[in-house]
Amino acid sequence: MVPMQYYLLVSAFMLFAGIFGFFIRRNLLTILISVELILNAVDINFAVFNRFLYPENLEGMFFAIFSIGLSAVESAVAIAIIITVYRNLNNIQVGNLNKLKD
Repeated sequence: MVPMQYYLLVSAFMLFAGIFGFFIRRNLLTILISVELILNAVDINFAVFNRFLYPENLEGMFFAIFSIGLSAVESAVAIAIIITVYRNLNNIQVGNLNKLKD
């Protein structure tokens, strides 16, 4: 069986890659992908801690599934907003969002 530390290492790498991408990138799609990486890292932590600390209970798994569903809804809303921004500005760079005020 794979030790818990390996799962947590992968999750930490995903978390820091998502945080790095969120703060460095200026494209709305890459920011959305970075946020999804962060949320997936959290979901992995929920599942891993549930599996290794409380294997008889399923609360962590249910919470991870619920979080995945919320992530899907968040992605759908974000993609709809990105499409609207692209239709108005023909660009999805974060710096151009100030033009929506005009």
